[in-house]
Amino acid sequence: MNAPVTTSMPKALPAEDRQRLMDIAREVSFPAGTRLFEEGGRADRFWIIRTGTVDLDMRVPGRRPAVIDSLGHNELVGWSWLFTPHVWHLGAEAATPLRAYEFDADRVRALCQEDAEFGRALARWVGEVVAHRLQAARTRLLDLYAPYGSGTR
Repeated sequence: MNAPVTTSMPKALPAEDRQRLMDIAREVSFPAGTRLFEEGGRADRFWIIRTGTVDLDMRVPGRRPAVIDSLGHNELVGWSWLFTPHVWHLGAEAATPLRAYEFDADRVRALCQEDAEFGRALARWVGEVVAHRLQAARTRLLDLYAPYGSGTR
């Protein structure tokens, strides 16, 4: 699909790697309320949001799933596709109508195998996303379930 690369795309990826990734993107859209994936399901794709928002949630025994983060324009939705066993660690739902670029995980992993430099850059970017999401999840869960003020340091 030859989508244009914007400057706010993942800055951890060099411009040529961003373009390589966008060359295999597929444009998709989902109505609000669509579940993109469920915690524990097979992680076989990922998305970069064009417009709209996605809520990430996790199961909490005896309660409704807890929304731990909301994602918007140019943010990565899904990282479990990169790491074995390729199973979603969270759930995701379109909070608003969503337009996104969708990527086939097998195809992207094959690109990473073919070009180690591309693979390292992609892994670094996804790792930064994972670190941010873990901190956001920690803070959100403390805000929801711990004594007042426990989510901030």
